[in-house]
Amino acid sequence: MRAEHDASGTGGVPGGAPRPENGTRAAADPGPGKAPGPGKAPGPGEASGPGQPAARSRRFPTVTQDTARPEGGGRAIPGAVSTPARQWPMLSVLAATAVGLLTTAVGQARVGCLVIGVALIAAAVMRRVLPSVGMLAVRSRFTDMITYGVLGVAITLLALVMEPGPWLHLPFLESAVRFTVR
Repeated sequence: MRAEHDASGTGGVPGGAPRPENGTRAAADPGPGKAPGPGKAPGPGEASGPGQPAARSRRFPTVTQDTARPEGGGRAIPGAVSTPARQWPMLSVLAATAVGLLTTAVGQARVGCLVIGVALIAAAVMRRVLPSVGMLAVRSRFTDMITYGVLGVAITLLALVMEPGPWLHLPFLESAVRFTVR
């Protein structure tokens, strides 16, 4: 069978699709020189007429053949290691967030919010620096970095200006509060 295939891998059929190794035609392959069917336009890779080369379409197929793996579907560490060790970036951010929530619940709201904010900033840094972060990757790398970073900075700033006795004084904040509370 291998001797029949030419360099294009079409099985010696000009403009035809590659044949399976057992020598039979695929179900969608109408055969050399035959139209794809009444009222149907030639699909990608099929000849549009006798003696014409196959036109390659850049459009996505109308019928999905397979699904793409999500970006976060990869593993941070090879599969031989246990699942918690493979997902260490996500677990570290979750653990730091849990510590921050517990600290807030105990009565140290400023410290707890700072821990949560720093955990989100660390998530943004890990998403940027590490090639594979497991389930910490939700969207594209850029979107994840911006989302984690903006939320982390916002929570950290809110913790720093929290009353009573803010650690960071912003002069415009007092006037903004007075304007909105009036």
